[in-house]
Amino acid sequence: MAGQRLAAGFLQVPAVTRAYTAACVLTTAAVQLELLSPFQLYFNPHLVFRKFQVWRLITTFLFFGPLGFGFFFNMLFVFRYCRMLEEGSFRGRKADFVFMFLFGGVLMTAPFLPWALMGFSLLLGNSVVTDLLGILVGHIYYFLEDVFPNQPGGKRLLLTPSVLKLLLDDPQEDPDYLPLPEEQPEL
Repeated sequence: MAGQRLAAGFLQVPAVTRAYTAACVLTTAAVQLELLSPFQLYFNPHLVFRKFQVWRLITTFLFFGPLGFGFFFNMLFVFRYCRMLEEGSFRGRKADFVFMFLFGGVLMTAPFLPWALMGFSLLLGNSVVTDLLGILVGHIYYFLEDVFPNQPGGKRLLLTPSVLKLLLDDPQEDPDYLPLPEEQPEL
């Protein structure tokens, strides 16, 4: 019964957040069960571009370390803030949300959320360099997406590729479409 409620609740989560969270949990479970090694997942330019291990471009953003306190906090923040973004700022714009992920992935090689995770890194005595990198990337995206286009003479510099919009966004209804009489709802 509780499992069914959990599954039903998870299915109500927006698609990109649900897919990303599930991929992170499944990747960590595969490492925990020793089906994969963390050494098969991390970003290594030599292995990506010389040995064509291109999966590393994605898996580096899916593994948050072994199961434990840090993993659960990271997943909690990833789930919460991705869901807030997808249901809020990116509502109805899945392609733009995925493009933001891709943009961030191009500019950094580690999957950390900004300020909250930096605070946890400090509390746990870890380096905050990657957290600061994530914050910088987020601010660059925000400036290019929300600030610069609204300035006098500004324009959008980050344009989501059409193929992502075609694959991920729901088709827009034509406001000038006039349905046939038999398709019109009865009053």
